[in-house]
Amino acid sequence: MNQSPLLSLDTLACSRGGLIVLAGVSLNIGPGQALILRGPNGSGKTTLLRTIAGLQPPAQGRVATNPDAIAYSAHADGIKGTLSVAENLTFWAGLFGTSSIDAALAAFELNDLKDRRAGALSAGQKRRLGLARLLVTGRPVWALDEPTVSLDQSAVQMFATAVGAHLKQGGAALIATHIDLGLDAETLDVTRFKPDRAQTEAFDEAFL
Repeated sequence: MNQSPLLSLDTLACSRGGLIVLAGVSLNIGPGQALILRGPNGSGKTTLLRTIAGLQPPAQGRVATNPDAIAYSAHADGIKGTLSVAENLTFWAGLFGTSSIDAALAAFELNDLKDRRAGALSAGQKRRLGLARLLVTGRPVWALDEPTVSLDQSAVQMFATAVGAHLKQGGAALIATHIDLGLDAETLDVTRFKPDRAQTEAFDEAFL
C-alpha cells in the first residue's frame, strides 16, 4: 500500500537576495526516506532548506506538508550557553511538547555532560547538543544543513545512527552534506534546478 508523502514540492522556485537561485523543484519524500542534497557552495542548498522549513516564502510553486512536520537544523547550534546540557534539551522538549530527553542524551553520548554549562562545551560537543534537539522535537521531517560541521568521525557516526533510527521509525530527512553518511538515501544535485536567464527574467516580470 502506497503511503502519503510527508513532504511534497511542486515546481518550487527559491530566491536569495531577490534573485532566483533554484526553479522547478518537484519531489515527494515519504516515511522512511532520506534525500541527500549535493552541489557546490552557493548552489542553493541552504536556500532550498530554508524555504522548505518556512523561514522564507517560495518565489513560485508550493511546499506541501503538515505545518508542524519539519524540524530544521542550520549552521548555528541553537543552544543557550548559560543553561546546562540537560536544561537545554528540557527547554526544547517543553517547547515541542515532548516529555523525555533520555534518548537524545544517549544517542549523542551526552549523559556525562548533562550537568555541564553549554557555553563551556567544545565546538564538537555543542554541535552534538544542537543535533540532539532533533530527537526531542517529535517532528517527522528533518531538514538539515551541513549537520556534521565540527563533528569528529565518532560523532558523525552517532549522527548517522540517529538519522537511521529516525527513518526506521517512519520519519524522513533532507540533508545537505558532502560527507558519505552510509545511509540508504537518494542523492539530488541541486545544480540541475539552476534557472537559465530566460527563466529568471520571467520570474522578474511576474513580480513587477
